[in-house]
Amino acid sequence: MSHRPNAGRVTSAKIVIAGGFGVGKTTLVGSVSEITPLTTEAIMTSAGVGVDDTRQVPGKTTTTVAMDFGRISIDRDLILYLFGTPGQTRFWFMWDELVRGAIGAVVLVDTRRLADCFAAIDFFEHRKLPYVVAINCFDGTQYHSEQDVRDALAISPEVPVLPCDARGRESTKQVLIGLVEYVLSMRRTRTGIPA
Repeated sequence: MSHRPNAGRVTSAKIVIAGGFGVGKTTLVGSVSEITPLTTEAIMTSAGVGVDDTRQVPGKTTTTVAMDFGRISIDRDLILYLFGTPGQTRFWFMWDELVRGAIGAVVLVDTRRLADCFAAIDFFEHRKLPYVVAINCFDGTQYHSEQDVRDALAISPEVPVLPCDARGRESTKQVLIGLVEYVLSMRRTRTGIPA
């Protein structure tokens, strides 16, 4: 018999995965989801010409037009529901609904295009939703240190900045665990409960 206060009780939490266009949000959700992820990927058409900037992601042929959805059980007691946001500004009107009820967010960044994540960081800071920054290490290479990214984004020292390979289940899982731990530590601080 377990002496943990929540023994036998399953807790679920909603997490939002955000970031710029083509940063790897759909890949991240797909790499870690234990169910077949729901994606709303659509073939990019001429309607996006002049609207979606694909210069930095020349091989990109599809785009998320609503959201991505996945689920992962962190352990027997905690299930995370993942909601990936669309990255293009023309779909940002959906973000308010996607973040409703979320405990926190992951802002996935490509250090070659850091400016693409400023809007997501501003969005979460304005709504006081806890977030972590995950540096997507494309080609297995982290081009800039966590501190360099923190400085460039001008984020608070307590916001975790974590390396991530959005293609790797374990790497992505560690980012999600980092977010949950950060949210719990913030709640303990607010309520005065020792960590």
